[in-house]
Amino acid sequence: MYIAASTRCFFDTGFEEACQLISDLEFDKVELWLDENGAGLKPSEVHADPDVVCARFRDASRLTPVALQLEHDVEMPAFAAIIQFAKQLKITQITIHASPIGTPFNSEIDRLRAMADTVIRDGIRLSIKTMSGHLTEDPHTAVELCESVRGLGLTLDPSYYVARQASTLNYDFVLPHVYHVHLRDTSETQLQVPVGLGNIDYGRLITQLRGNNFNGVLSIDLIPEQTDIETRALEMRKLRLLLESLY
Repeated sequence: MYIAASTRCFFDTGFEEACQLISDLEFDKVELWLDENGAGLKPSEVHADPDVVCARFRDASRLTPVALQLEHDVEMPAFAAIIQFAKQLKITQITIHASPIGTPFNSEIDRLRAMADTVIRDGIRLSIKTMSGHLTEDPHTAVELCESVRGLGLTLDPSYYVARQASTLNYDFVLPHVYHVHLRDTSETQLQVPVGLGNIDYGRLITQLRGNNFNGVLSIDLIPEQTDIETRALEMRKLRLLLESLY
């Protein structure tokens, strides 16, 4: 089990600067966020020339890249280039979003099978993020998707199962399918709150993950729209220290 920070935490900066800021906070591992509409690394840049982007990363940082996450769906040629980029950086974990709620289940299975078959050939694990508004909003559906697609796992983001007005969902049964984890502190009404003011039981979560032989990454992943830039660095450091004290 390892701790990393996502470049999405520094959504308002360029790719290289985000890596440097994460390093300054004493992280040694990084998850690279790809978003065509963001200030950081864009899928189109990777598609255009994976070698150049690899060189940019190596020139900018000594961080160990451990995962990629795609903010939006991409066409298969771009996805193939992203896989090549991951291979060059020795990244073995890619997170994508499941399709929106309302997408026919069989159509989603076909899409995910095509993507999973592509990455498995290169020894990379593909996971879908548990997230409101997507098919993985329901943990039962999330598990059904994994069981229907060979090699597919979950990127567990417990915030979306905790921050629910009605009641927190029991998601313990998804843990055997978890490849990767996205973390921030969360209350029952807010997806992101200052560390220590939320309802995420990190100790219990880590114990359960360990009990399910999880050997992946706990990635600190702040939500751009809910991040206070003035306190961002402090919150990231606090959460890193908390996680290090538990695992």
